[in-house]
Formats: sequence, C-alpha cells, structure tokens
Amino acid sequence: MQKVSFFKSIHVKLVLIYILLILLALQIIGIYFSQELEQNLKRNFRDSIFQRVDLMEYSIREEMLKERDESSMPSLEDSLKTIVMEFSTGLREVSNGDILEIRVIDNRQRIRATSEVDNQSLIGQRSNNDLVRRAISAETLFENIKLDNKTRNRVWVLASPIREGAGPDDEIIGVLYIEANIESVFEQVNNINGIFLGGTAVSLVITIFLGILVARTITQPISDMRKQAQAMAKGNYSRKVRVYGTDEIGQLAITFNHLTNRLQEAQSTTEAERRKLDSVLSNMTDGVIATDRKGRIILINDPALELLHISRDITLGRPIASVLGIDQEYSFEDLIHMNDAVNLNFSTADAPYILRANFSVIQKETGFINGLITVLHDITEQEKIEMDRREFVSNVSHELRTPLTTMRSYLEALADGAWKDENIAPTFLNVTQTETERMIRLVNDLLQLSRMDSSDYELNKDIVLFNSFFNRIIDRFEMSKSDKVRFERLLPEASYYVEIDTDKVTQVIDNIISNAIKYSPDGGNIRFGFTVQGDMLKVMISDDGMGIPKENVGRIFDRFYRVDRARARSMGGTGLGLAIAREMIEAHDGKIWAESEEGHGTTVFFTLPLNLDDFDEAGEWE
Repeated sequence: MQKVSFFKSIHVKLVLIYILLILLALQIIGIYFSQELEQNLKRNFRDSIFQRVDLMEYSIREEMLKERDESSMPSLEDSLKTIVMEFSTGLREVSNGDILEIRVIDNRQRIRATSEVDNQSLIGQRSNNDLVRRAISAETLFENIKLDNKTRNRVWVLASPIREGAGPDDEIIGVLYIEANIESVFEQVNNINGIFLGGTAVSLVITIFLGILVARTITQPISDMRKQAQAMAKGNYSRKVRVYGTDEIGQLAITFNHLTNRLQEAQSTTEAERRKLDSVLSNMTDGVIATDRKGRIILINDPALELLHISRDITLGRPIASVLGIDQEYSFEDLIHMNDAVNLNFSTADAPYILRANFSVIQKETGFINGLITVLHDITEQEKIEMDRREFVSNVSHELRTPLTTMRSYLEALADGAWKDENIAPTFLNVTQTETERMIRLVNDLLQLSRMDSSDYELNKDIVLFNSFFNRIIDRFEMSKSDKVRFERLLPEASYYVEIDTDKVTQVIDNIISNAIKYSPDGGNIRFGFTVQGDMLKVMISDDGMGIPKENVGRIFDRFYRVDRARARSMGGTGLGLAIAREMIEAHDGKIWAESEEGHGTTVFFTLPLNLDDFDEAGEWE
C-alpha cells in the first residue's frame, strides 16, 4: 500500500483544522475587539472634548450677543480670543495636549478668533472650510477625521453651530471649529492590538502543542488500524489493535479486533476450501474450465490444458467457444442452453484425437447466470474401442458367414442327391470338412484371444537355450517345405538363454514362418537370425515375398486385418495369427513389429528378455 505523505496524513489535517478554527475564532475576536476598542477610545476622546464644548459655546454666545461700548470694553475679537485660549488650555489638559486649534467663526463665515498663535493673521478673513459651511447651512453639528498634509497624522475636526439661544430653533450666530490630534488614539489602538497579537501568538503555540497531543489521541488508534488493515491485506491476522479507552474510538478498535478474528477464521475456511478445490481439480483426470458471465475463461486446471495442448497464459480471458474451437458452430448463449455433450474432434491424419465436452451453467437462485462449467473427457480410446468392436463383430460375422454359406450349399447339394454320385460326393464332403476345420481354427483363435484379453491364462516359463530352440523350429519347417523355397540361417555361434513359455513362443514363430512360406515366391529365400541389443534378444524372420504397402505395415497385427483379403482367405488364414503373436510377445515383455517394402519382401522382428545370468556376447547378422 502506498505510504501516506506527511501533509496528507489525518494527524496533520486534524492539527491544521484545530489551528485554523482557533485562528478563525481569534480573528473574529480580534476584529471585534479592535473595532470596539477603537470606537470606545474615539468615543472617550470626543466625550472628553464635548464636556467643555457646551460651556465654551455658552461663553462665546454670551460674548457675541453682548452689547459693547467701544471706549470702555475690549473688542469682540479680544474677548473671544481670551475665551478660546483659556478653553484651549483646559482641553489640552483633558485630552493630553491633543487640541491643535480652536476657531470661532461667525454666521458670515468670518474668522473671529483662533487659539493658534501662528494663525492670528487669519482673524477677520473669510473661512473656506467646507465643514464650517455645511454646519451653518444645515444648522447642525458636523465632525470628521482628516489627514494632516504636513505631519501625516489623523486629525479630528468638529464644526458645532452656536445658536442665539438654547433652543434648537434659535438662529445660528456662529460656528465653533475645533481641530484635535486623534493619532494618539489610533496609536493606542495599535499598541493594544500588538499586545493582543503577541498573546495570540503565544496562545497559538500552546494550542499547536495541545492540538498535536489531542490529535494524537485520535490518530494513534486510527494509525494502528491502518497498519492492521495493511497487514490483513498481506494475509497477516496475528496483529491486534491496541485499545486506548472505552470511547467511540476504543469501541471501534475492539470491533476491529473482532473483525480481524472473524476474517482470520473466514480466511482459514476459504483457504482450506481452496486447497481442497485445487487438490480436486489437480488430481482429476478430466479437464475442468470455468468462465465468467460473459463466457471468458477464468479458471482452467492442468488436465484441461494437457487435453487441449495449450498454455494457461493464452487461455485465461479468452472466450471458451474460441478455445474449444467451436466458435463457428456455437455461441456462448448456445452453450448455456446446451443439454447434450459436444464432441470435439482434433484428429489428424496421423492419429485420432476426440474430446467430449459437457456444459453446466452456474446460476444464482434469482436465475442470474454467473458463468459456465465445462468438463472435458478424452474419449479417443473409447471411440477407437467402439470402432474396433464394430469392426471385430463385422469381421467375425463375415469370417463365419463365408464357410457356413459354403457348407450349406454343399450340404444342400448332397441332400438333393449328390451323395449318390461317387465322384462328386467325396469332393463335397472334403470341402465341407475343410470349412468345418477352418471354423474350428477361427473359434479356437478367438477363444485364445479372449483368454489373453481377460488375462485368464498363465505362462509356463522355462529357461531355454534360444539357439537350439530356434533351430529345432526351423528344422521342422525345413523338412516339410517346398524345394522351391530356400532357408538361410544367420544365427550367432554364442549361446543365449531366455526364460519363455516354449509353447507360446513356438506358436509365434510357427505363425511367422508359415506366413513367410505362404507368401514367398518360387526360388525365394527365407532368412532367420537373432542378435542382442542391451538386455533384449532381437529375432528376425525375413522373406522375399510380395511385401506390404507402407501405409498397411502398422496394421498387420490387428485382428482380422489382411492386406489382400481374397488371397489370404483362399490360403486358409483366419486373420488372427499375427494378432495372437503380438499378444503372446507382449505377455513376455517383448515387442513385435514388421518392416516391409512392396515388391521386396517383409521382415518381422520381435524381442524377448535375455536371461542375464547366462549372458554372453552376441554376434550380428549381415
């Protein structure tokens, strides 16, 4: 599993969320506190000035309304100047020296007095101050904060109308104009905000530390669960999550450990079932293929791969109809509804190969089809046995029908009166006797093959000197053979012993020599020999007969097989001699085969195990 980066971990996220929430709360508190502090300080600043403004307005109004005697009383400007200077001094004490200037302006916007020494020249001049104009025209108080162009400090400006009387409807006789340095208020706010920010920074440090500890109490169990989940994904169920408490996370840890135990039990059960299934599939002789609901192969066992002669890599994920080679005849939907088995014919010109496929649908209780199970059987041998059985029955029927038909014809002729003819009757009886003996030989051969097929016989083995044994059989045939056929013996001088059933091997050699004599032309040679190859004795009997076509050489040991049926039957053969010879040689743990070229004769070979206790070096025939 991919490792979680530091900034993506839940621990960091919890701490960041915690810090952001604290920062947001502090920010809201700070904004509210700063605004309220600023408003409160500004309000205190104004209140400290307004406490003297009313008294100052009263004094100025009295002076401006007083009737003056120019000879005995000071002028209005001097009286107003005195009042302004006194009140300016008093306001500076109250406002910590922040009063910059106090002016008295009449209702015609002429400056009548000012507290600023440098601005005494402005007395008597018209005021161009917009705030003053607005106060006279609107007959109400105006205040504003402006920026001093020289000092770049903020200045609080007040324009308060002076009425003729105390009532709100009295006529405006002038305006009291005050400028005060309010920058100290903002500096005080900034200082307090700085203190607040310092406290915020300290609290954040403490908050981060506490947040890490708090987040750890939450993330540590979650981290343990994550590690446990990773271990479970790898198949390790031995780890347990540590339980830190009985809260929701603790209960989650307990539940997680319980889930781990249940998963371990389920995994063990599933693994046991899987091993059983793998064992069953691996040890089945039949091939098994499973598909998904779209017909793609998701499982195939080794026997199926061997039967289809394909590899697992190119099979998984492919449509089953394509793998079985039946996609031209059947679709996957056809296979789902297939009730009968399908024969898959992979036969070649060299060898037959037939498989039988049975299909079974994997279906849920709701009827939803999950896939298809296909079971493959190799029925090549069964088909071959069935074909051989049909051919055997046909051959036996044919072999028995021919002599029986002949016998019936001659017996009917005898019954019709031919027995009275002394010339014909003996011939008819001789033919009947010959056909009867032929049927007896056929039945005896069939009984012998039947006993050998059922293993209902025993070999009476003796250790014999094969040189003498082989020579005696050849001598017996040489005494009765025609003078037109010549025997040629290529036997080694060394003595070789074999452990055989002499009657059975004699029957094999008799059958081979009889065929060689039967098919040898006049003047032909029959050669006999044997040699040693390893621990086997290899015997050879060769003739100069008509030979056997190359495509038929491998079948001359099959039952009832004849290369030339008409000629073989006329010579009295049953077609079972070489088949019996093969059974007998194989019963001695040997092999028999033939090599032939059409028109150049046939050579029959068979092998027998040597008796190694009496083994000597053997020669080779030319």
